[in-house]
Amino acid sequence: MSVPAPIDLRTFYANPDRNVAVLNYSARFLSSTFDLINSDEFAAFVKLFLDEQRAFIPDDADPETTYDRVDPETYIDTLKDVLTDQPRTFDHFSRKEILVSIEDLYSYYRSYLRVATMTTQQNHVVASEFMTIDQRFNDVVLRLYRTVEEKLQGHANHVYRQTNAATSACVLLQQVQWPVPAGYEALTDIRFMNRLMLRPPMMLHTKSNKRKGRFTASHENPLKNFTGTKQDWLCYPAKIGESLAYIYFHRDYMASGLALANLFQLADRKEVLNQKPDLILLFGSPSAQGDADPENGHYFYDAKNQIYVGQVPYNDQTTYFGYMKKMCLTLHNLHQIAQKRLPIHGSMVKITFANGKTKTVVFFGDSGAGKSESIEALQSVADEQIVNIETIFDDMGSFTLDPEKGIYAQGTETGAFVRLDDLSSEVAFNNMDRGIYMNPELSNARVIIPANTWDRVVAHHHIDMWVYANNYDDAVGVHRFTDRDQAEETFVAGKRRALGTTDEVGMSTTFFANPFGPVQEQAQTRPIIDAVFTELFKEQVYIGEIYTHLGNDKSQDKLNESARELLAELMNN
Repeated sequence: MSVPAPIDLRTFYANPDRNVAVLNYSARFLSSTFDLINSDEFAAFVKLFLDEQRAFIPDDADPETTYDRVDPETYIDTLKDVLTDQPRTFDHFSRKEILVSIEDLYSYYRSYLRVATMTTQQNHVVASEFMTIDQRFNDVVLRLYRTVEEKLQGHANHVYRQTNAATSACVLLQQVQWPVPAGYEALTDIRFMNRLMLRPPMMLHTKSNKRKGRFTASHENPLKNFTGTKQDWLCYPAKIGESLAYIYFHRDYMASGLALANLFQLADRKEVLNQKPDLILLFGSPSAQGDADPENGHYFYDAKNQIYVGQVPYNDQTTYFGYMKKMCLTLHNLHQIAQKRLPIHGSMVKITFANGKTKTVVFFGDSGAGKSESIEALQSVADEQIVNIETIFDDMGSFTLDPEKGIYAQGTETGAFVRLDDLSSEVAFNNMDRGIYMNPELSNARVIIPANTWDRVVAHHHIDMWVYANNYDDAVGVHRFTDRDQAEETFVAGKRRALGTTDEVGMSTTFFANPFGPVQEQAQTRPIIDAVFTELFKEQVYIGEIYTHLGNDKSQDKLNESARELLAELMNN
């Protein structure tokens, strides 16, 4: 069965192919059950629901006596009869049949990612009340559903569940003036997200659950192919580390757009007003003619305006949130390299021990190497010896060589995008109520959870230890490099055994374990790597590797033993 066409009204958009619905409160706000059941929006969604139901109804079912085979007008008129207790209500359809269909309709609507939007221009009353307004509409939808349900079943419910009946999130949008360069005029009218309200835990489902390939350079600015409008595109202004990024996305990518809120700091209006960004991403825009791998993402450096511009095409594969996250980080890393900073693919934590000592550790490696697992194992074996582990960055950071202060580290993300399988039950349950879950029923299921504040992430952090997550050797424990060249060679080689988190299989190598910037600009990155290793060995920083075993026997006991050796090294030196 073919997927029905989207609903595209000024007040309501719903795309069954992407399970995304967008409500425009500024165009129309349905304030009562009467308004809702008599609205064009409700009629359009009922039609969409009935079109979808056709696949589950026998072809020989009588449309006169089968409730899910009727036209939308008859369907809604029957609901109105139920609400007003009309005697004719059940002349053609039984209570049970109508009730089952209403339950299906309600569940079908709630299967969508439902996002309400409001547009305001520095209206502080609306800004402070937009969540109240959204809750009011949720109450309207829930009241309509429960009234119909209870009338059909003949009694009040014994148990009430306060679900997010109408929306999963609400977004306050604003028009923001910024110095738009020549050639970028198509972005002028696209509204910026100013405030977001999420209703976690959010369970989102996308058509893809794995990232493929690498992002490559484009020969022309992606803005030349951009045809988006303010009706179907939004902008999430993000602070990625200290880079200012304007992330434009098609509304069908609302799942990825909203998930950004748990990963990157939303820039305030005053931070974007009259400000040219360092980075621009067009997510859902076509590739340029002649670009390599047109189904994947590309980037372009606009030297005249000093902006890195990224582009990811509209297709099913790129619905996986990894495309959004990694293109953002690629653009940021390219900007970092241009500033002579070294992008680090890894996790940095600040550990506070019971004896009062603190240590910062950077775990380094490509996807699936065992960075997160090593931190979990360290926390597991530490017992009461560790008071706190603070995440400085979860996936990507940078090292900066300061002529006066030496080397310091900074992060990029304020949240974490992690595999559910990698989380200990304690961490998973402690953060469940704040998480945005992506395809939780599938392999490589992910959750995006907030982890730290932007101020802490971008602060200048001293580096006590830098370890490579080695998931392929059989050794157990940790190993410190005494030879600078051998250490650099290991880190630059970026070896790992792939675990299925991307499309790679078996043993692989990635330049500096970072396919998001350094791989694309190896010649520019190599001198920075050389300088960083020279300085770290000069400062006698511990540089080594931890054996995680994730790529061979996946032995938790061996990983825990490696974590114990790491713990002893941190506490005793």
